[in-house]
Amino acid sequence: MDIVTIILIVSGLILFETVSSIDNAVINAEVLSTMSQKARKWFLTWGLFIAVFLLRGLLPLGIVWAVNPSLGITGAFTAALSSDPAVAEAIESSKHILLGGGGIFLVFLFFHWLFLEQKNYGLKGERFFHSQGVWFYAVVSVILSVVVYLAIQKDPLMAFGAVVGSTAFFITHGFKENAARAEERLLKKKNTSLSDTSKILYLEVIDATFSIDGVVGAFAFTLSVPLILLGNGIGALVVRQVTISNIDRIKKYLFLKNGAMYSIFFLGFVMLYDGFGGHIPAWVSPVITATVIGYFFLKSKKALR
Repeated sequence: MDIVTIILIVSGLILFETVSSIDNAVINAEVLSTMSQKARKWFLTWGLFIAVFLLRGLLPLGIVWAVNPSLGITGAFTAALSSDPAVAEAIESSKHILLGGGGIFLVFLFFHWLFLEQKNYGLKGERFFHSQGVWFYAVVSVILSVVVYLAIQKDPLMAFGAVVGSTAFFITHGFKENAARAEERLLKKKNTSLSDTSKILYLEVIDATFSIDGVVGAFAFTLSVPLILLGNGIGALVVRQVTISNIDRIKKYLFLKNGAMYSIFFLGFVMLYDGFGGHIPAWVSPVITATVIGYFFLKSKKALR
């Protein structure tokens, strides 16, 4: 992998992690506003260590290790840097399982946003799909059935990976729904009986839930765990900085979330296509992400004017 490709991948990961975590940053900022200064400082220092080094560090390692248990945890981290042909072959021979599960997860995430979530309508057709929310479950069920049918013919383990990806989506979606209700209760009563410690634990759980989206999407950019750690780690740092200083300004850019979700859809398609044996150059995912997010960023600036 040449240096230009590495720079493109890491830059794309940083951009994707930052924009896809906007909702997380908003929740953090709003809950932090109900906490004491001491608790805020603790969360923004030690909480940063947990979010960057533990969650976004251990999760990609765990995913690669789960798909390639013979590598071990250390092997999962060093696999991308290893020149051992056996290690490279192990990663290559099993990547379709990971890509199948990750692709389904991202595609489900996009369609859930398109059909069911409140949004600022950035493109024609979004209002129509939002009004047809009842069709979300039918659409994702058909997509899962088709992918599993095709995957069984390639490798039953890839079909199993797709089912695991759908299961992971519904589990994390449940956590997010619960988090939204908990946040609403917190903000309705500024003097809530919940302690600062409870709020910090709540924010850490939210961070863990939202980090899954970014980590899964990262595998559409690369299977290199060190590069994922670097890109997602820097992205998490940017999100923390946004939480501290510029959250109200970021919220004014109405269509950034749209850009993140359309990026997620394209990345999900890339993962599924690659999982079924299609070849997509390494630069495609970063370029698509930058183009889509850039378009909606400019659209947001135009709306501000």
